[in-house]
Amino acid sequence: MPLKIVQFLALTLTALALVPSGAHLFALPHKIDLVAEQYFIVQNIYRGWSSFGIVLIGALIANLALALLLRGRRAPFALALFAFLCIALTLVVFFIWTYPANEATNNWTMIPDNWEQLRRDWEYSHAANAIVTFAALCSVTLSVPIVTFAALCSVTLSVLTTRE
Repeated sequence: MPLKIVQFLALTLTALALVPSGAHLFALPHKIDLVAEQYFIVQNIYRGWSSFGIVLIGALIANLALALLLRGRRAPFALALFAFLCIALTLVVFFIWTYPANEATNNWTMIPDNWEQLRRDWEYSHAANAIVTFAALCSVTLSVPIVTFAALCSVTLSVLTTRE
């Protein structure tokens, strides 16, 4: 039963982690060429989105827990571990490119001289994180039916062998 709960949490939290980065990815083509004043106005819609960090940390922990529970099961373990590593990678990308841009612009309330480079770093880091988070979601999703199928085969095999 704990496995099912951890699978549910890993799937749900990873899916929720995709929401903000996915929104950024789809907004990118419409925002990347805005002039400074327009861009900084648009950036105000993201106020409060930092609370999604809690979801990201939850997804990281849940995927790690799932990988640990699946040790010894080749494919499901590898898929869960890959999902964990993808979520960890999104944090690396965030702290290398996104966070410094947020800091340099005082969360997009101040226009520094290099704002265009900061915008590119911010926008493309979010786009990259959307792709990486989607890969994590696909990976953790694929790990679930493999575990279920393996359990079903094990039960079927034990039933067949006890009938003999």
